[in-house]
Amino acid sequence: MTIRTDLPHAISVEDDVGIPLPDGIRLSARLWLPTDALAHPVPAVLEYIPYRKRDGTLPRDEMMHAYVAGHGYACIRVDMRGNGDSQGLMDDEYSEQELRDAEAVIAWLAVQPWCSGNVGMMGKSWGGFNCLQTAFRQPPALKAVVSVCSTTDRFADDIHFKGGCLLGENFGWGAVMLAFSSRPADPLLRNDWKGDWLQRLEAQPWLTPRWAAHQAKDAYWKHGSVGEDWARNIVPAMIWGGWADNYMNTVAALVEHSPAPTKGVVGPWVHQYPHTAVPGPKVGFLQMAIRWWDRWLKGIQNGAEADPVYRAYILHSEPPNASARQRAGHWVEEGAWPSQRVTTEVLHLASVGAEVSRPRTPVGYLGREEAEAFSRSLSTPQHLGLEAGEFFPMGLNAEMPGDQAGDDAMSLCFDGDVLAADLQLLGAAELRLRLSSDKPLGFMVARLCDVGPDGASVRIAHGMLNLCHRDSCEAPVQMVPGQVVDLAFALDQTGYRLAAGHRLRLALSNSYWPFVWPSPEAGVLTVTSGSLTLPVHRGADAAEWVPPPVEHAKPWAHRVIRPGQARRRVERDLITGIQTLIVEDDQGDSENLDHGLVSGESLTERWEIHPDDPLSARAVHVWEQRLSRGAWGVRTCASAEMTATATHLRMSAKLEAWEGERLVFERQWHDEVEREFV
Repeated sequence: MTIRTDLPHAISVEDDVGIPLPDGIRLSARLWLPTDALAHPVPAVLEYIPYRKRDGTLPRDEMMHAYVAGHGYACIRVDMRGNGDSQGLMDDEYSEQELRDAEAVIAWLAVQPWCSGNVGMMGKSWGGFNCLQTAFRQPPALKAVVSVCSTTDRFADDIHFKGGCLLGENFGWGAVMLAFSSRPADPLLRNDWKGDWLQRLEAQPWLTPRWAAHQAKDAYWKHGSVGEDWARNIVPAMIWGGWADNYMNTVAALVEHSPAPTKGVVGPWVHQYPHTAVPGPKVGFLQMAIRWWDRWLKGIQNGAEADPVYRAYILHSEPPNASARQRAGHWVEEGAWPSQRVTTEVLHLASVGAEVSRPRTPVGYLGREEAEAFSRSLSTPQHLGLEAGEFFPMGLNAEMPGDQAGDDAMSLCFDGDVLAADLQLLGAAELRLRLSSDKPLGFMVARLCDVGPDGASVRIAHGMLNLCHRDSCEAPVQMVPGQVVDLAFALDQTGYRLAAGHRLRLALSNSYWPFVWPSPEAGVLTVTSGSLTLPVHRGADAAEWVPPPVEHAKPWAHRVIRPGQARRRVERDLITGIQTLIVEDDQGDSENLDHGLVSGESLTERWEIHPDDPLSARAVHVWEQRLSRGAWGVRTCASAEMTATATHLRMSAKLEAWEGERLVFERQWHDEVEREFV
């Protein structure tokens, strides 16, 4: 890693550039600008998110935007309407208003005297989403995007639903946004901060019930899903993803379907920018982004359009580690996707006696020969899934999947033979099953695992299907109890090499807590046949690409006032039988030495369930946000709870705000959503 202070261009930084919107709202932006840009205008690169440029993303902004600006770009980090130091009110994620505002910002940037007229857009997660969504709308000045950890399908591949299954993170993310958007503007930038803050608090949306109510892929989810019309994706795009993140499917989808020049990179990373993410190896993301901008915003003929379509890091077999700092592996390059180097191999599910399985691991076999029909019942304990990890892990606090052996022991497993040679995969496996259900609502989760000689199990990929969505995600239909159906679904994309001497395992369950909210009844699925199609990669087993080393600008100037600490544990109540995943993440408090703002936040999550009772599921999250400077200080607390009955999902929340020691705002929400398909 190299901290660069000798950048090609000297830059200046403005902390509060006002961008007027057509309806009179002023957005606040931070601008990094080459000092000679008025004499020699440069392209603009926009990052547009709700996560607060003044404190929230400032540490990463300092390293990233200053570096890019120092290479001849105007980098502008805009707080979205109703967040940070911007005016207005927040309504929802990826709303029509949000995207219209993005178009207005791009048009404003293009006519500034320091801008050449060409604009790029970049972002991770929310910013990665909305740069793809804005490009889909084709504003004239937007010439290229760089998107990290994003999606093309808001229903199938976001934090709300997956395979039609309601994700636990749908609740968690609602609590996050209630907390994040509750903070006021900085009084140094906004004299009207308090009145604006109280108005912002009063208008805060509690979004979890809204999201949970849309249990099919309807117009709500299609809005902002760029895969709804691939032909509109004509803006050149560089797409990044990580195998430890749950947005890994976007890269393959875009490089396959987008008509624009599109390049994809997937590494071993969690939900972070690739020059800072774990597990390593990290890569020189900023140099690669600048090369992309140079080609499409400056017109430099550097060959970026001729780069391989898809670069992927092939993970190698290693013991499970939920806090891995580094993953062994190698990079491969594909000139086209789908790749001719990927062939399919079909393994059939067969029933065999428990005596040939590993101890405590039932009862099936994965083989190349088509098997006779069998009958195996599946009804897994409700607490299965406690080693699944986070939907989007952010770091090293045991947020990635752990050893799957315990969950495997509770699942219906099908094991392959001990491998005589390495098996390399790149792409998405597909599972086909014939089964019946004794309940109208239910789901199936499939985990593909690498089982070592010692029995440790590493999750390679997972996939899931709400059985109501077996024929259509737009028009789901409940199951008819006892009726046999054929279904198929894809597991997530993966790049993985199993070592000789290991086994490939398919583990099936109809519970996955807290990753998936449980069905209203503990149903029994009866599986009678199935097959697994693997994407076998015949490429080199050594590195085909050496990424550039990590470079960035100097980190932010700050003082740690109180260090943070994190804990993650599972508790089992010996009296009630309740099993609870507890997450405590106190990020401490730090002072920005440039402008004196002290910021900090703390989180507690509890995910409770009884192994025999899906209706015992309960999630409780509490977020505290803190801001202060001298005698001024504010604090907000967002607490949320989710439970369910057999017929309804119940979601409540409370938002409190203090100025100093005085409570200045309090509001509660209580909502119920009918369980039509979940």
